[in-house]
Amino acid sequence: MRDVVIWHNPRCTKSRQALALLKEQGITPEERRYLEDVPDGDEIRAALKALDVAPIDMMRKGEARFKELGLSANSDDETLITAMAANPRLIERPIVFAGGKARIGRPPENVLELF
Repeated sequence: MRDVVIWHNPRCTKSRQALALLKEQGITPEERRYLEDVPDGDEIRAALKALDVAPIDMMRKGEARFKELGLSANSDDETLITAMAANPRLIERPIVFAGGKARIGRPPENVLELF
């Protein structure tokens, strides 16, 4: 099977559910705890390309930090990417990568579209 990676936060219910769904399918992904092993700007750009979404669509807009930084849907892409690299809690979770594509696990079943 192709390499599978999950940007995972074990404290997040949706992240745990997505991981469990993968394991039920016999898929044991590499777990990247992105709050500790923070993706840099280039990795975030690659994730956006794999997801085929705009930066705002990969962000947790309800996080207090999003508002504290003065971010909005009108913020330019580079500002949003820089904010995610500096504040990984702003990255929507979980994100599963496989075969050059990715899916955000909201709802967790979305990640199964990769297989």
